[in-house]
Amino acid sequence: MQSAIEQALRCEIDVPVGCVIKKDGQIIAAAHNRRELDKDVTAHAEMLAIREAQKKLNTSRLTGCEMYVTLEPCPMCSWAIIQSGIKTLYFGAYNPEYGILLSNPQYLPPPLANSKIKVYGGIEEDKCNKILEEFFKKIR
Repeated sequence: MQSAIEQALRCEIDVPVGCVIKKDGQIIAAAHNRRELDKDVTAHAEMLAIREAQKKLNTSRLTGCEMYVTLEPCPMCSWAIIQSGIKTLYFGAYNPEYGILLSNPQYLPPPLANSKIKVYGGIEEDKCNKILEEFFKKIR
């Protein structure tokens, strides 16, 4: 999770979310939010990391990979994570407003609700929350 936190701290004008993907214990992709920087609503850390990992492995299937992200993924990212075949997701801060995997599972469509992905939340939660709180204090 520390590598994902380091990615989050690289955000300049975007909500500080960082993500890394590991395969066989090695980081194969790392990204941070670039939505505002790139003027691209899909440039969430998770989406960028998935794209990078798929290119590196030359496949759309990330079977056997683990994802570490500092904030519980939104519905768009959750769908991409599950569709990519990532086996385990670890996230830091819960996302009660937009998180769908653990914070609001009642909104999961059947394909997501029935997926085999293992999801663990609250990893380094205090650190991840502090990064987000500092960002929002600065912009308000």
